[in-house]
Amino acid sequence: MNMIPFLTFSFFLLNFFSLSSSLISISVIPKTLSKSGDFVTIQWSGIQSPSKLDWLGIYSSPSSNHDNFIGYIFLSSTPEWESGSGSISIPLVNLRSGYQFRIFRWTESEVVPELVDHDHNPLPQTKHLLAESEEIGFEPGRGPEQIHLALTGREDEMRVMFVTPDGKESYVRYGLTRNGLGRVVKTRVVRYEREDMCDAPANSSIGWRDPGYIHDGIMLNLKKVKKYYYQAGSDSGGWSSIFSFVSHNGDSGETFAFLFGDMGTATPYLTFLRTQEESTSTIKWISRDIEALGNKPALISHIGDISYARGYSWLWDHFFSQIEPVASIVPYHVCIGNHEYDWPLQPWKPDWSSYGTDGGGECGVPYSYKFHMPGNSSEPTGMRAPATQNLYYSFDSGRVHFVYMSTETNFLPGSNQYAFLKHDLESVDRVKTPFVVFQGHRPMYTTSSGKKDVPLRKRMIEYLEPLLVKNNVNLVLWGHVHRYERFCPLSNFTCGSLVLNGEERKAFPVQVVIGMAGQDWQPIWAPREDHPSDPIYPQPLQSQYRGSEFGYMRLHATKEKLTLSYVGNHDGEVHDMVEILASGQVVSDSIHDGPAAAEQMESNFSWYVKIGSVVMLGAFMGYIVGFMSHARKNVADKGWRPIKTEEI
Repeated sequence: MNMIPFLTFSFFLLNFFSLSSSLISISVIPKTLSKSGDFVTIQWSGIQSPSKLDWLGIYSSPSSNHDNFIGYIFLSSTPEWESGSGSISIPLVNLRSGYQFRIFRWTESEVVPELVDHDHNPLPQTKHLLAESEEIGFEPGRGPEQIHLALTGREDEMRVMFVTPDGKESYVRYGLTRNGLGRVVKTRVVRYEREDMCDAPANSSIGWRDPGYIHDGIMLNLKKVKKYYYQAGSDSGGWSSIFSFVSHNGDSGETFAFLFGDMGTATPYLTFLRTQEESTSTIKWISRDIEALGNKPALISHIGDISYARGYSWLWDHFFSQIEPVASIVPYHVCIGNHEYDWPLQPWKPDWSSYGTDGGGECGVPYSYKFHMPGNSSEPTGMRAPATQNLYYSFDSGRVHFVYMSTETNFLPGSNQYAFLKHDLESVDRVKTPFVVFQGHRPMYTTSSGKKDVPLRKRMIEYLEPLLVKNNVNLVLWGHVHRYERFCPLSNFTCGSLVLNGEERKAFPVQVVIGMAGQDWQPIWAPREDHPSDPIYPQPLQSQYRGSEFGYMRLHATKEKLTLSYVGNHDGEVHDMVEILASGQVVSDSIHDGPAAAEQMESNFSWYVKIGSVVMLGAFMGYIVGFMSHARKNVADKGWRPIKTEEI
């Protein structure tokens, strides 16, 4: 073979890219940011013969290898790209390290069909670097970030957690006025290491980033139903902004909560995983509702599949930055899902289970460290990874006793979890808390088409449902299936109510699937068994409402009744509602009693919302609008995505 033409062509390519690179300029302003969510503008010029696949790589830390980007944006997403010049502005999250931006040439002939992201788009290649920017970073001494609250189980306390880059001694100072933060508590500090993760990508050079130091403090001796102001940090490391919350009251006559599952987070760039753009709308509407409540305590409940980081650690940072506007003012409670925990190396894997690789090698470590829920539940991992925390717990809030379980760890009779759930449900003071709301991730009931969890659901119905029925649990909430579905009061697939067609019957729990807060990989409903290939999905009698719209639940309980409303993200309005009396009787709902009943039921809450809608959190809305305007993913569909396998 004559090598001369080949070598000549290779030399030409080398000279071409070298010459092109020397003509390209790239700049970033500003050079220093103050906090997460601040925007940078990247400008470039001098790209000759632009390709639609030329792309901008986003790197943190700046010393990362070319393949270890955290995200990318195609230059062709900007209007001026064909001129070889352009600019783009995006918000950045503080990853406790600097950022750098690099431009690469990528052509269609270099696409590797087998090398794709989670959304089945080819991952860009880094063979031809055209330009790289100087480093930019966040200003030190600006205080901690990722601030979020949680209840401790004691009504005169509130937990606050946050992240710092160095773990130096930090505090929470608080008081009843903005200028009177005279009470101070010291925080304890924890962190996890790369070696604590159980597998890739979580412990790989692509997925791992330093998580910083996680601080945990408890504000003590709080008066009931008072507005408290607080800030976190230190004189040396800086102090956060001043936030406020309303303390809880165990004797309160009402309860307000916002509940959902499977929300995830959004990024202003493409990355290795599909992210959840709709999550920003969920936070936007909940912010409106919290603002509307004024000085009334409330809480948020996120029942599994929290950030969808799945081993790409910076997505946890995006998640906590995104929820801070709400999690810093009301307690944010969670339970574990498959995308936080599941991995083949985990110790509990019965042969009937569908536990797989959904956790991305995290094995519950970030989840266990970044949250601190009431109680002390934990399960060993059998590896270097520390024991998994925040698995099952309960607390009272006003007129409701909230119970959380883990569907990812052993819940069968004989397990620690089963013993806890049995004892807890049998010990509820129904005079103080006439309503019991039970929550977990994988649903006991669903009419979606997925079959992998059928053996698990069978055991949940066999072993857990009798506990729920025997102890008169009023409401059971699940995630995992990324749709909304409300069932009739159920026991072993049989509908029941205190009054049904004039007959006295047993009160059963109302089961609702609420995994519609952000994740858009959707299962379809189950087809007819005798015509499985036809696109006809009958709705069984037990399923009283099914919805495919993103949204969340709004709960309001008094001593007499609990009202649960399904709020849609596209308009912020209520699309389904059910009302349960303390006796367990389902007396009305928006399906069977019509719009008039739904309107009357909603009146207990809607006046708060109407007032708050006038205010609408201008600063937060500015952040969301700016964030979303720069988060356009041209290669991704904007609609709901059907799943391609049974995995949810």
